Amino acid sequence: MYVSQLPVSTLFLYCIAIAFLEIYLPFLAVAYARLSIGYDYSAPRAMFDKLPPYAQRATWAHQNCFETFMIFAVAALMAYATGVDSPFAAWAALSFITVRLLYSVFYILNIPILRSLMYAIGLACSCTLFVLSIMQAS
Repeated sequence: MYVSQLPVSTLFLYCIAIAFLEIYLPFLAVAYARLSIGYDYSAPRAMFDKLPPYAQRATWAHQNCFETFMIFAVAALMAYATGVDSPFAAWAALSFITVRLLYSVFYILNIPILRSLMYAIGLACSCTLFVLSIMQAS
């Protein structure tokens, strides 16, 4: 099934699920680093200072994904609940999951300007869904 064949409302739900999964992608780099240095089961959070820089950045990307997921999930659910059904809204939702994946990649690779750009675009996508939902409800 192609994305264009999905109803926009269904696309919102898929994007929420994908965004949820993306929270844990940066943590794969953290897990690899923890296993490489020897995992301390008694104090896993205390290991942070021992992690290599890429894994520390992956931890921060992982934490930021939680923060942005909450905003996006609410925006997408508002769009779903108000019946927003526009290609623009679909592109906003799809763009969010794409730029958030790139955000984590750029964070781990330590490319701050692109990471910040991806953050801003992702925030704009969520704001777009909020605005479209409010316009639809009015």
